[in-house]
Amino acid sequence: MSTVILGAGVTGLAAAIASRAPVFEASEDPGGICSSYYVRAGESRRLRERPQDRRAYRFEIGGGHWIFGGAPTVLRYIESLTPLRRYERRSSVYLPESRRYVPYPLQNHLRSLGPELAARALAEMAQPARPVRTMRDWLEQSFGRTLGELFFEPFHALYTAGLHDRIAPQDAYKSPVSLALVAQGALQGTPAVGYNAGFAYPIDGLGTLCRRMAEQSQIRYGKRAVRIDLPGHTVHFADGSTQTYTTLLSTLPLNHAATMSGLQLEAPADPFTSVLVLNVGARRGPACPDDHWIYVPSSRAGFHRIGFYDNVEADFVPPPDQGARRVSIYVERAFVGALDGSARPSDEAMRRYGDAVVSELQDWGFIGEAEVVDPTWIDVAYTWSWPGSRWVAEATAALAKHDVHSVGRYGRWVFQGIAESLGEGFSAGVALARV
Repeated sequence: MSTVILGAGVTGLAAAIASRAPVFEASEDPGGICSSYYVRAGESRRLRERPQDRRAYRFEIGGGHWIFGGAPTVLRYIESLTPLRRYERRSSVYLPESRRYVPYPLQNHLRSLGPELAARALAEMAQPARPVRTMRDWLEQSFGRTLGELFFEPFHALYTAGLHDRIAPQDAYKSPVSLALVAQGALQGTPAVGYNAGFAYPIDGLGTLCRRMAEQSQIRYGKRAVRIDLPGHTVHFADGSTQTYTTLLSTLPLNHAATMSGLQLEAPADPFTSVLVLNVGARRGPACPDDHWIYVPSSRAGFHRIGFYDNVEADFVPPPDQGARRVSIYVERAFVGALDGSARPSDEAMRRYGDAVVSELQDWGFIGEAEVVDPTWIDVAYTWSWPGSRWVAEATAALAKHDVHSVGRYGRWVFQGIAESLGEGFSAGVALARV
């Protein structure tokens, strides 16, 4: 067999369609962290398909995955499989202590924080730039101490699981800084900015898109790769089977691919964070916001972001019951990742955490009675880099010497959205088809 693909996430699926090469997938479903499932109220069993009576919550494995950016040709391809609906972002920073919402991005809406704080924050942000080494340095230089103490410092401590004072600055476009807009926002409204100011989502769900892509692919499920024999050009799977290749396209996280290949690299591996995504289906509370998602700088339970699936698409919740509305929520909490899997909390710890999240959301008035509390674990969720690191370049080059090519968000250790990942998969697939 000449070409083999590892991983049936969106990148692997696109590469398989373009190259017609087989994909080996560890789970029994396509889509990776973008796959969706259903749970009935009061039950814990995950259903692959929506029940005919529609009385189930819909969730996604890794929380809400909204489609932003992307080439028009990629979006057109998605719409050929399932129709898309477009949205303008509704997002806020939520300050629990004062129960205050500030539109996102916070720095462009200083008038919501009062004239005294706005003036102080603007003066701090106008200070001359200085050299920075870590994300924490970049945050203080970009937003100043006032906004740092209010939001940016505590939020990023949670978001990076405490790595922000050691990792290099990255993903600056997630919190764009324009002093002109900051000054405008201290007095009046500002236009929406950022990479996800507008986004799309399949009307029938992201899982439908993944399944329809899978129908065009050759997928072998239940094939979890555990070792890559580079000299022998052979992949070994957990079930004892093997597969030879001439060219291997890996969408697996780069650290896992490097480890299972036995690479000895000079540069230390870059860090990553794992994320516990708690999916909650509940009766809608009296203070539940209408945002698509909110950022939280502090919480008793330790989470940093809450998303509201059904504020994007109503099909995420069962039909109203005797007039009572429901809400489908995802709640994110980060952990410093560990290659040996030791970062993952025990089942009992997840249960206690779920209880704590439900209690806190009820105290905030976001939810009433919780009907489903279902944890999902993303082992490699966000990828980071040490300052000056060359690990990614070394690892990808070492694998490529043995005809193993890493692609996709986790294969290349970069942040990118679904549309960009699909485009990269198609490009890689076309290239492989010509090898």
